[in-house]
Amino acid sequence: MKIMIVPDSYKGSLSSKEVADCMEQGILEVLPEAHIRKIPIADGGEGTVEAILSITSGETRQLEVIGPLGEPVTAIYGIFDKGSSAVVEMASASGLTLVPKDKLNPWITTTYGTGQIIKAALETGVHKLVIGIGGSATNDGGVGMAQALGVRFLDTEGEEIGFGGGELHRICSIDTTNVHPAITECEITIASDVTNPLCGHEGAAWVFGPQKGATPEMVIKLDEGLKHLAAKIREQLGIDIENVAGAGAAGGLGAGLMAFLKAKMARGIDIVLDVARFDEEVRDADLVFTGEGRTDAQTVFGKTPAGVAKLSKKYNKPVICISGGVTEEAFEVYSIGIDVVIGATQVPMTLEEAIGRAPANIRHAASSVLRSILIPEKYGIGNVYNLPQIKARG
Repeated sequence: MKIMIVPDSYKGSLSSKEVADCMEQGILEVLPEAHIRKIPIADGGEGTVEAILSITSGETRQLEVIGPLGEPVTAIYGIFDKGSSAVVEMASASGLTLVPKDKLNPWITTTYGTGQIIKAALETGVHKLVIGIGGSATNDGGVGMAQALGVRFLDTEGEEIGFGGGELHRICSIDTTNVHPAITECEITIASDVTNPLCGHEGAAWVFGPQKGATPEMVIKLDEGLKHLAAKIREQLGIDIENVAGAGAAGGLGAGLMAFLKAKMARGIDIVLDVARFDEEVRDADLVFTGEGRTDAQTVFGKTPAGVAKLSKKYNKPVICISGGVTEEAFEVYSIGIDVVIGATQVPMTLEEAIGRAPANIRHAASSVLRSILIPEKYGIGNVYNLPQIKARG
């Protein structure tokens, strides 16, 4: 019996790899001889490098870069496919978790470090580069990233502007003369599930600025800065990115990557499933397990269980979703091909308790749901899933 385990992380609790390991343990309690294929998933935020490298047996590399507040941090990136591809995680260099809560300030935070790890990856000679941009602490439109790659943003005096979203209004001209030459030799893909435009009330500053420390007054100024940046890009580079879906991701880093690196936007789940060749492997699977930290009404709009279910149903495979929390609206996922959705936490407990007990809860849930599926086989009352003849433990 072949079972595929394809979960996202339980944010704040377990990585996608840890979730997959727990599901595997629960399954093996019931079917000790099952053939299990684990594909940890990430959506472009923290864990993207780990997820892709765990699938491809790639190599992790470290680099000291300028962090979001201008201080040095150690960032990671990955090399895979025999050195032909790389994966970068902006959260590792410019992420929200790198900034103490009392210092959150998108007026000054920069994506310069993200540009530095992109540069390091490009200089290994890769032909394909995946950039996960979830979890940012920034709102600089990707200007810091572009500066690290040789783009100059000059004010009215011909001086280069500083770091942060608060500097964007000073841009008078954009000089791409010395942009890193390896950019033109590499196919660059952005991994992000965010579809917000760059500016306006649905844009980067208004929607995501407050969680990065922006005051209401700052949000207005940051949005004006992004709008000014978009105008300069349109005037001087002939690229209109202001209303492109996903341009507002990561404080406008999506826009910067599209404008200065000619990067293409794609869903994080689709990128990872493609790297894992999930479409090929699921054809021979008997069951598919997936999950996430919280399954709710938003899950159907392209989150990990939705992406897994879409490809699984292409080959009529049953899909079980085990998540940390399940809301009343979560049952909308049945309309997208998920057959069972269950919460790992089955008894009342606090959030802190649920996080602490997550491994055991996931193991128990996986074991229980599999036992339920095997009842017809065990008692000879029909084989509703046309599963192979198997012998369950217990």
